[in-house]
Amino acid sequence: MSDDNSDIDGSDEVEIDGTSGFSTNLEKADLDDEESNQGLFDDLLSGEPIFENKEVLRPSYTPHELPHRSDQINKMATILVAALRGETPSNILIYGKTGTGKTASAKFVSKELESTSQKYSVPCDVEYINCEVTDTQYRVLAQLANKFIEKNEERIDERVAELESLLEALDEYDADLEAREREAAKAAESTDLADDQTASDPFDFVSDDPQESIADDSPGDDSSPKSVGSPPEKEGSSDPADRSSPTDGTDLTDGDSADRTDGNNTDRGAGDGTDDALAGDSSTHSSDHPLESTSFEDREAIEAEIDDLEADKESFEEVPMTGWPTDRVYSVFFDAVDYDERVVVIMLDEIDKLVEKSGDDTLYNLSRMNSELENSRVSIIGISNDLKFTDFLDPRVKSSLGEEEIVFPPYDANQLRDILEHRSDVAFQGGALSDDVIPLCAAFAAQEHGDARRALDLLRTAGELAERSQAETIVEDHVRQAQDKIELDRVVEVVRTLPTQSKLVLFSIILLEKNGVHSINTGEVFNIYKRLCEEIDADVLTQRRVTDLISELDMLGIVNAVVVSKGRYGRTKEISLSVPLEETEAVLLSDSRLSDIDDIQPFVQARFEN
Repeated sequence: MSDDNSDIDGSDEVEIDGTSGFSTNLEKADLDDEESNQGLFDDLLSGEPIFENKEVLRPSYTPHELPHRSDQINKMATILVAALRGETPSNILIYGKTGTGKTASAKFVSKELESTSQKYSVPCDVEYINCEVTDTQYRVLAQLANKFIEKNEERIDERVAELESLLEALDEYDADLEAREREAAKAAESTDLADDQTASDPFDFVSDDPQESIADDSPGDDSSPKSVGSPPEKEGSSDPADRSSPTDGTDLTDGDSADRTDGNNTDRGAGDGTDDALAGDSSTHSSDHPLESTSFEDREAIEAEIDDLEADKESFEEVPMTGWPTDRVYSVFFDAVDYDERVVVIMLDEIDKLVEKSGDDTLYNLSRMNSELENSRVSIIGISNDLKFTDFLDPRVKSSLGEEEIVFPPYDANQLRDILEHRSDVAFQGGALSDDVIPLCAAFAAQEHGDARRALDLLRTAGELAERSQAETIVEDHVRQAQDKIELDRVVEVVRTLPTQSKLVLFSIILLEKNGVHSINTGEVFNIYKRLCEEIDADVLTQRRVTDLISELDMLGIVNAVVVSKGRYGRTKEISLSVPLEETEAVLLSDSRLSDIDDIQPFVQARFEN
């Protein structure tokens, strides 16, 4: 009985009162699920959205207009316009603090350059490399080589498609010409047949009307009457002696001979006319020959070029991100750039990071390429936050790289306000901002070196906080909350990317503060640091090196280290934490090595009991 019930319950086909039992249960389940799921995302979606297009407030967005940067943009344009003339533009170095519009302006000019080059059919390519991510010579050259290989393959595909279209046009032309020749041959054959039929009947020239025949006779020669309907004498021959005379002297034979002669002439005339018509038609058609305006002589030349292009495409080899000798990577990059005639602009953002990580070899190779290239020309745009990074360059690299320099000054509060208002018109719904939001965001950002990126982050974060709280309008309080949140996020990111030794020193300071130690000195930090190194089996640095790491943390704003005189006991550094303790500790413990530290509290306590 139980088996039968289970079969009935599990069947989708069983009907109860004309309705499937499965469907009835499903409807009930849907209602229950709908009620149980209420509140997960529905509450968040129920309110009116504040943002219209949030992406315009992100640093990655390149606007169509950059307020207060027209001078710098125009200077870049006057330098790069040489590329549109097929000349090599001067290399450009762009300096400025973070958030001063360097990258946005350079990308804006690059887009305009590429679009204008397409408009005037001038080959010009711009490639962007972020050297903070791609920070070694191998990676830079490999990334550039692969990009140009991809571009070359695209151009080969386009060229092959054009040549194949030319072959198709040639096929259509040949087929059309063949059809015309067949029609001309048929027309000539019809003409010949008609002429043959006319020449075969010697009396076709006799008129059906006797009066007309008599009227056609030439009067005035009664002594030698002509046959009725006799063909006229040959034009220009009035003397009978000039005419061909048969041996028997009969006029009929003479007339017949004249008729054959005229007939033969008529045949040749018909043939010549047909040939002239065909020749004229062919001549007219040949003016539209597909190869007339090309450099190809015949079909074989087109097919040979297609084969060469396909062979070139097959020869391209993508550069792996590791494993090749650097000189081989450079050779592949060089060949890829020089494969086609064009002007290449290479934009190296955060160029100082590349120099700091791998020296100036990359810049030296790139800046010297033009002396070896045959088809292409290369120009470099370097973007840096460090005004002094060129001091570490080789003099030859510095002279060739820094041909033109453009400095981006920081924005002031009024300029930042213009930028935010320009973006907010697109980013937010109408009436989503209170009047004091943009001035406050501009004021906060102006305090930090005129950073437009910081101002945009503040405005976007304030909008996100207002949206999460389902507020209809962004107000001043949302901006202040965003300021605290961004500050914390920045601290978290800085702490997360610290080297392990710096993390150990910072962790030592946090442990001391957690245990109520104030005015921490370097010696106390060093003692805890040594215990932590033993705990995770890390190398122990000298106390002098630990002091240097504390100074670096002070420079980053994570700790505050002040040198205090102790009189006859000398001087020492008093250290205090400048960031939220719990959040910073959580970030440190997220490191896999520091998370292995077990039961750290007792030995810290033991340190102070002694």
